[in-house]
Amino acid sequence: MNVPAKSFEDLIVWQKAHQFVLAIYALTESFPRSELFGLTSQMRRVGISIPSNIAEGFKKRSTKEKVHLLNVAQASLEESQYYLILTRDLRYGDTGQLRPNLDEISRILESYVKGIERTHALS
Repeated sequence: MNVPAKSFEDLIVWQKAHQFVLAIYALTESFPRSELFGLTSQMRRVGISIPSNIAEGFKKRSTKEKVHLLNVAQASLEESQYYLILTRDLRYGDTGQLRPNLDEISRILESYVKGIERTHALS
């Protein structure tokens, strides 16, 4: 039996997205100083957007608002995918483990959105 989440922190998708942000911070620590206001800042900003939009959407009462914020998180996931490709191509760090993590977060988030839409379609 699934117990409903009481807080966004209970959501597996949020937990995995939070771990991704921590990994992004660790990865970008080794980036060249010249990237501080460029790629480092962009990667951290968009990474943070994923779990923060999941958290914000958690308490929204309107299905439309909730799904909108989760879609913003999905868009940030895609943007993060590009930054990982760029990081790899610039040889700034090893992104090999982070890309599968993003794929997993994306799959879980997609299922979460579909579940919300299904539940609210039945109401």
